[in-house]
Amino acid sequence: MKLSIVILCWNDLKVIGDCLRSIYATTHSTEFEVIVSDNGSTDGSPEYIRQEFPQAQVIENGKNLRFAKGNNVAIRASRGEYVLILNPDTIMQEGTLDGMVQYADQHPEAGAFGCRIVFPDGTPQPVQRPLFTIRSEWCWALGLGVLGRFSEWFQAGSYAKWHGETERSVGWVAGCFILARGELLSRLGGFDEQFFYYYEDTDLCRRIWESGASIRYTPKYTMIHLGGQSTVNRFGRLSFALDGEITRYLYFYKYNGEKGIRSCRLASLVGLSLRRIAYGVLQIVRPRDENKKRLELFRALYDWNYRVDPLRLVEKGEEPELDIKLAGRVAER
Repeated sequence: MKLSIVILCWNDLKVIGDCLRSIYATTHSTEFEVIVSDNGSTDGSPEYIRQEFPQAQVIENGKNLRFAKGNNVAIRASRGEYVLILNPDTIMQEGTLDGMVQYADQHPEAGAFGCRIVFPDGTPQPVQRPLFTIRSEWCWALGLGVLGRFSEWFQAGSYAKWHGETERSVGWVAGCFILARGELLSRLGGFDEQFFYYYEDTDLCRRIWESGASIRYTPKYTMIHLGGQSTVNRFGRLSFALDGEITRYLYFYKYNGEKGIRSCRLASLVGLSLRRIAYGVLQIVRPRDENKKRLELFRALYDWNYRVDPLRLVEKGEEPELDIKLAGRVAER
C-alpha cells in the first residue's frame, strides 16, 4: 500500500461526502486506502460513508477523542508507505495526491510534506509557518513581526517575506493536510495526545525535525480547505481561544520548561495589553461591531492569562474562573 489517507470525522456529514468523492475522482496512479476515524458522530456520518463509499474503512470510536487521539486510532490501523492526515472539510484537486506522493519520493531527506491550500475562492491559506519559539512569542507581543521582512530573527509565527509561492523547507504545516512517511510517523507514535486541539501539528512537525528529517512544502499541487470554522462555530470564539491558550502552554512547557511558560505568559500579557489599547482607540475612532467583539475577546484573554498559574495549569489542569459564561469547551475537564 503506497498511501493511507486518515480522516477524522465528528458530525461532518455536510462536508465529508464531497471530500471522499474528490479523493476517489482525482487520484489515479497511487494505490491508496481511506480510513475514517469517527469520533462519536450523531448525524449519521458513519452510516452514510459505509453506504456511499464502501471501499473506505470506518472506525467508530464511540465518543469524541479529539484531534490527536482520534487521528492516532486511524494511524495505527494504516498500512501505507505514506500516511496523509486530512481534514474532512477539504476538496482534493486533480492529480494532487498522485503528485504529492511522487514529490515525496523525490525528497528522501524529508519526513513530511505540505501542498498549496486555498479557500474556495482561490485565496491562499497561510498554513505553512516557522516553528513557534519563545522569541517568536515576544516578537508577536511587541508587534515586531513586520521586521521579519529584513531578518528572520524577528519572525512572529509566520513568514514575512514568503507567502508560499515557491518550494522550500518550512517549520511546520497545518494538520488539515500533512503527508508523512508511515514508518517515521509510527516510530514517533503519531500525535502527542496531550495536545487536545491545536499545536498537535506543530509538535509533530517539530519532532520530525528533531528526528533528523525536514518538512517540505510545494505549491505545485493544490487542495481546497473550506475554512476550518466548524470548531469555532461549535464552541464559540472565546472558548476556542482559551483552549488554544492551554495547549500553547503545554507546548512551551514540553520544549522550554517552567521558565519558558512563565516567559510565554508575560509575553501574552504584554501583547494583549497593547492590542487592547489599539482596538480601544480604533473603536472610539471607528466604531464597529467586529472591533467591539475583538476587544472583548482580548479583555477576556488578558484576564484569564493574568489569573492563571501556568505551572499549575500544565501539571494539574487548574485554570482560573471567568465571569463570562462559555458556550462550551474543546477540552475535557
